[in-house]
This record gives sequence, C-alpha cells and structure tokens, in this order.
Amino acid sequence: MAVITEEPEEKEERKPLLKNRETETPFLKPGKVTDSPAVTAHGFAFWAYFTLAVSVVTLVFIFLSSLIPQDDKAWFLSLPKDVRLHYSKGRTIKVQITPNRPPIKVFAIEEGPRDAETVVLVHGIGCSSYSFRQVIHSLGSSGIHAVSFDLPGSGFSDKSTLEENERWGGVLGSLYDVYSDIKEKGLFWGFDQLVETGQIPYQENKIRVSTTRSTRPLSLKSEEMGRVIGQVIDSMGLAPVHLVLHDSAVGMGASWASENPGSLSSLTLLDSDSKSMALPLWVLEIPVLREFVLGFSFAYAGFLRLCCSRSIEMSAAEAHRVLLKGRDGRRAIVGHGKGLNYSFSLEEWGGSEAVKGMPLQVLWSNSWSETWSKEGRQVAKAVPGAIFVTHSGGRWPQEDAADEIAQSILRFVLSLPKSIRQVKDEPLPDHIQKMFDEAKDGAHESHHHHQSHGGHGHHHGGHDHVHAGYMDAYGLGHGWGS
Repeated sequence: MAVITEEPEEKEERKPLLKNRETETPFLKPGKVTDSPAVTAHGFAFWAYFTLAVSVVTLVFIFLSSLIPQDDKAWFLSLPKDVRLHYSKGRTIKVQITPNRPPIKVFAIEEGPRDAETVVLVHGIGCSSYSFRQVIHSLGSSGIHAVSFDLPGSGFSDKSTLEENERWGGVLGSLYDVYSDIKEKGLFWGFDQLVETGQIPYQENKIRVSTTRSTRPLSLKSEEMGRVIGQVIDSMGLAPVHLVLHDSAVGMGASWASENPGSLSSLTLLDSDSKSMALPLWVLEIPVLREFVLGFSFAYAGFLRLCCSRSIEMSAAEAHRVLLKGRDGRRAIVGHGKGLNYSFSLEEWGGSEAVKGMPLQVLWSNSWSETWSKEGRQVAKAVPGAIFVTHSGGRWPQEDAADEIAQSILRFVLSLPKSIRQVKDEPLPDHIQKMFDEAKDGAHESHHHHQSHGGHGHHHGGHDHVHAGYMDAYGLGHGWGS
C-alpha cells in the first residue's frame, strides 16, 4: 500500500514542473515558432550598422582614390569605346594665350566638306565636343562643314599647366639641399668628404634661389577663353564662320565676336545665358558630395537628368563623367566657372556697332520650365533683330534633341547669303625669304647673261629652280608640282 500511495504523489509533484517548463520555454514545442521583440530589434540594428559601415568605407575609398592622380595612358584606356572613337576622329591644335605661358593643346573635331559653309559649335562648362557628336554628324551629312573643339579644361584638351615657382634659401631650404645631395650622391658622401678634406661639405651659407615645378589646373577667364576660340578659328583657317555658343559660352565668345565681326557670318545662342549655367558647380566643390556624384555612374546620370538633360542616355552620362573626372578636369572647370564674366550684359553687347547687322538666332528650349522659356524670350529681346526659335530638348539639347538642333542651325545658315572665305597669305620665315630673294637675284643675273648672247631658253630653267628650292625648304621635294 505504501508503494501505491507514493506513485500519485510523485505524479502530482511532477505536473507543476512540466507546466513551468512549458510556460518558461514555449519555443521548445514542435510546430510553434515565435519571435521575441528584442531579437528583432537586435537584428534590425545589426543590418543598419552594417549598411552604414559599408557606405562609409565605400565613400572613404572613393575619396582616397580621387586623391591619387591617374596616369594619362591608364585614363585613356579606361574610357568607353565610343569616346575613344570620338578622339580618333579629331586632332590637336596648340594655342598661345599669353607669351609668358606655355602653349595649350586643344582637341578639335570636324566633319563635312571644307569648301562648304562652316559652323563652329562651342560647348558650355561641364560638357565637351563629345556632346555635339550627333549634331556634327547630322550637319556634316547635310553638306555643312561642322567643327567643334574642347575648351581648355574640358574633354581631351589640356586641363592643367606646368608652372615654375622660385624657392628662396633658408633653414628649410638648406635642409632640402642637404637631402637632395644625399639622395643624389649617397648617405656616406659627406663623411668621405670630411675624412678627405677635413671640412664639412654643408657649411656653405649661400642664399640660393631654386625653382620647383608644380602641376596646377588651368583656370582661365572669359577673355582668355575668347582668345582660344579666335586662335582655333584662325589656325584651322575657318573664317568666316557661323558661330554657335552653348550655355555659358556666350560670355566667352560674344566679346571675341564683337572684336572680330569680319570673321563671323552669323551667331546662334543655344540656351546660352551669361548669368547662369546648366551644371551647378557648387555640387563639385563639396568634398563628400562631389566624390559620390563623380564616383558612381548612376549618381552622375541622375545629376545630369536633374539639371541638364532629362532624357540623356546612361552611356552618354558615363562618357561625360569620365571626361570630367579624369586629368583633374573637375578642378579645372570649377576654376573656369569662377573666372566667368557674370557682369556681361547682352543688352549692351547687342546694341554695339560691331554686332548691328549681324545675323543672330536664339535657339531655346520650350520644355524645360516656364521660367527658362521666359528667360529665352528675354534674351531674344535683348539682342535686336534676333530670330527666336524653340526646340523640345533640355538645357543640353545636343544630347536629347540633336537632329532637331542640327536642322534649326541648317535652315538658319542656308537662309543667309553664301560666305566668302577669307584667304590670308602665310608670311614666309626670314631664312626662307632670304633664300628666295637670293635665288631670284641669281635667276635675274642669268637672264641678263643669256640675253646678251641672244638666248632665252635657260631663263625658264633658272625660274624653275627657284620654285624647286622653295618647296625643298618645306620638305616637299622636287616632285611636288608634278
């Protein structure tokens, strides 16, 4: 009986234990899974911190990589295929802005017959001749000689310059000289000199001026950019031209146009305002923001669609990004933006005597915004006699309305009288002119000598020799004329 009575007591004692286990650990029951709020909160916090850490590391990596200068060859090989194809179609021209500065290399591209009407397209800050690739092709296919070039600081033109700075001697200068000597002659050179001569080789205390070379981004003002436009037109022998100024280029090209009216057949302002530009440069000046925008293709494409062209293709946006980012282009265009003449007045320029009578066209977007459309009508009013034409593109219409832009330019050019090409005689170098004069005098003496003998046949032979020597000086050879 004792055994029988003890069994129920054990069962009764075990039941509460089982109930307590079930209530304490309900997740052990098969078929039932419940999430604790604390576990969910910890998981969310983990992924939030993980995402933030990855983002910070990525931005730091992009920022540090932007500080490392990229080799020109590596930069060129990293360009998209269509950008390298664009480069293969052009050529490089050297321009000299001031005598005390080295020449600047400017990339130019042209298409169409050279004996036809010439249209020169000048891009605004932030883009390049690549943005006009479709306009150039369309105009060239229509029988127009279309030319575009990269302004300094943009595209394939020079974006930096090598400057020499003078460094005066002193304590730091002497230490630098000691370091230079050790680097050049070896660490134990001074000790050897002390043993051989008994004198310390660094005890000379002379004030020396040394020069150091440093690479700095180009930063040109509107007047200097205008001289670049003029030198490109002159060196390529394009005048007179139908000049198309896009965006911020009006402040650069308008002053040059008023000083050289004989080199122009017409002028077109393509969404060009002297007081504003499509690309906001302040975005490219903020340290973290600029690395993010220039570091990712999708970020720069969204940036351009927001402020320049709503329907720009991803491949075109990527091309603009790599051209702007490479070879210190960002710093160059920021410097150019600060050097623009924002006080330039279209009203005063349009009323000047040099511009009066010049055919003018204002080609403006009617779909960007109501404010921008109103700005276009004000620009057309400021320039007396200008034809006002609208298009369906954005503020960079060469990207989303290239054919429409080309047709508007074509109709305007063909409505004008045919241009008379300016032919300038190339001045001969002094040594060539001297050789030409000596050969001419020799031929003249030979003529008198043979005339006294009653013969004229050798005179023409001497004349032929003059031309042969003139062509040889240019390396063209004797058979040039044949």
